[in-house]
Amino acid sequence: MTPQKPLLMLASLCMCTAASGQRPEEQNYAQFASFPALGSLKAIERPSGPDWMHNAVIYQIYPQTFFDSNGDGIGDIQGIIAKLDYVKSLGVDAIWVNPFFESPFRDAGYDISDYYSVAPRYGTNEDAKELFAKAHEKGLKVLFDFVASYTSIDHQWFKDSCEPAPNAHSNWYVWTNDTWFDGMDNYMAGFIQGYCLRNGNYLQNFFWSQPALNFGYGNIDPQQSAWQLPPNHPEIMALREEMKNVVRFWMGMGADGYRADMASTLVKRDDEDKKYTRAVWNDIREMLNKEFPGTFTVAEWEDWTAAKGGFNSNFLHWRKPFYDLWFRNNDSYFLPAGKGDITRFLALYLDQREKSGDANYISLTVGNHDLPRVNRWGRDKADLELIQVFAFTMPNIPFIYYGDEIGMRQLDFQSGKEGCYGTRAGGRTPMQWAGGANLGFSSSAPDKLWLPVDDAADAPTVAAQEKDPDSMLSFMRELVAFRKAHPALAADGGFYPVYAQKDQYPFIFIRAGGDEKLLVAINPSATQASAQIKGTLKAKRRLIKGSECKWSEKGDNTIISVPARSYAIYSLE
Repeated sequence: MTPQKPLLMLASLCMCTAASGQRPEEQNYAQFASFPALGSLKAIERPSGPDWMHNAVIYQIYPQTFFDSNGDGIGDIQGIIAKLDYVKSLGVDAIWVNPFFESPFRDAGYDISDYYSVAPRYGTNEDAKELFAKAHEKGLKVLFDFVASYTSIDHQWFKDSCEPAPNAHSNWYVWTNDTWFDGMDNYMAGFIQGYCLRNGNYLQNFFWSQPALNFGYGNIDPQQSAWQLPPNHPEIMALREEMKNVVRFWMGMGADGYRADMASTLVKRDDEDKKYTRAVWNDIREMLNKEFPGTFTVAEWEDWTAAKGGFNSNFLHWRKPFYDLWFRNNDSYFLPAGKGDITRFLALYLDQREKSGDANYISLTVGNHDLPRVNRWGRDKADLELIQVFAFTMPNIPFIYYGDEIGMRQLDFQSGKEGCYGTRAGGRTPMQWAGGANLGFSSSAPDKLWLPVDDAADAPTVAAQEKDPDSMLSFMRELVAFRKAHPALAADGGFYPVYAQKDQYPFIFIRAGGDEKLLVAINPSATQASAQIKGTLKAKRRLIKGSECKWSEKGDNTIISVPARSYAIYSLE
C-alpha cells in the first residue's frame, strides 16, 4: 500500500452510492468533520518526472499581449525575453507560452499553418531559440503549446487533402467519402460541407477553420467504414510520426516540454477509457523519455481515468465543480456572499486524485486564456488572496496567468477578434506594466493594439505595485516563496480533509510532507465561520501565515472559528 492510500480509501468511503454512469460531482458526498491520526500522515509516492516539477509553479504568457518590443501593437518573443527578469522575480520555475507558430490567426494562433516556423508577428525561429537559451540562463524552463488535434485550413497538409486525387495527406484529416454520405443524420454535427473539389465533408475540431487531424476511429461504424479508418492505419501512423517530429523539433530547439491543447480529442468515437488516444500520447512520451529525458508535459484533459500515462499533470478547469469555485457571480465558494459548496469540488478532486494514483499530478489553474479573469466580479485584494492561498496550498502544480499576480481585471467588452468571442477578449488584454501610454505594454498608437488596455484610472500596474509591500504583487511573491519553503505544500504532499460540509464554511485540511504537517483553514465568506470537528488535535500548533483562529473544545469535539474573509496556516508540531 502506497503512502497515499489512507487518503484515497477515506475518499472512497466518503462517497455515497451513486447510480451507474454518474460523474463524481453529481454524487451525494458524505462530508468531513474529524481529525485524522497525525502519526499516519505522509506525502504520497512521487510520480516519475523531472525533479523540478514536484514543487513547481508555472507562469503562463499569452504572447500577443505580454510585451511589445517593436511598437507594432502586438506582443512578441523579444518582448518575452525583455521581461524574463521580472518573471524570474516571481519565484516561478517555468513559463508556458501560448502558440507562437505561423497562423492565419482566426483563433489567435491555435489554428496553425506551419508547426515548424514562428509567426512573423512574433519574430523568428532564432528568436524562439534565444528565448529558450535566455530562460535557461535564468533558471527558467519553457513549455510550448502543442496543438495536435487540428490545424488551420491554411496548412499545406490540409490543402493537399482537399485535392480530389489521392496523395500523401489525403487521410491526414477526417473526411467523409461523399458530400451526401450515408448516415448524415448521425454524423452531420461537426462536419463542414461543400468546401472544395474533393467529394466529401471535413470534420472540424473547434472552429470551422480548424479541421480535425485524423488519428482514426476507435469504434468504427460498419456502415461508415469507407472513411472511418482504424487508429493503426498506415497513413494515420505516418501522421503520428510527423507529430512526433514536431515535438522533436521544438525540444531540439531548447524547449523543456509542452502543454497539450484539447489532448483528449485525437481519436474519434473512442472507447470509454480513450485507450487509443492514450496510446498516441504514450507513444510520444516513450519517444521523449528516450530522446529528451526530463521533459514535462501537462494536458488540457479533464479526466485522469483517460489521461494518465502520457502526461505529468492535467487541468480540471472545464469540470463544473472546479469552475464554480470562483467563476460564478452569485454562488461561487470564493465569494463573500457565502453561498458556495466546497463538497462538490472535493468529490471531483478526490476522485481525480485517486484515479491519477502514483502516476500524475493535478493542476488547479486559477485562470488562463480560455477562462474569465479571476477578478471578473470586482473582487478586492482579500478575495483574490484567498483564492490564491487555496491554489497554492492544495496539492497540485499551480499556474499563474499573466497579470493575475497584480490583480488585472476582466474587462467588460466583446470582440470577435481572432476568435476572442464572449469573455475571451476581456481576459486577454495587454499586460499592465506601468502608468502612461498603453500601460507600458507598447509604444504603438492605441488603435493599433491587438486588444485595448484597461483605461480605468486605478488600473493595477507592475510599476505601482513594485513599490508597495502590501500589494497583490508582493503577496504573490511571498506566497510562491512560502509554498517552496514548506515540503508539505509540494505537489506530492499528503492531503487530508478535516472539515468540509455541504453549503457550509470554512474549508479545513491538513498537508503532510517531509518532517512537517500544516493545517490550512480558509473562510471566504463575509461572516465568521465555525467548524465543529470530532476529536482533538494532539499537536502543538503555531500560526505561520494568515490570521489567528479561535480554538475551543466542546465535549469530545474541537471548534475552530475562522474570521470572515481570512485564512490561517498552522504548523503542527
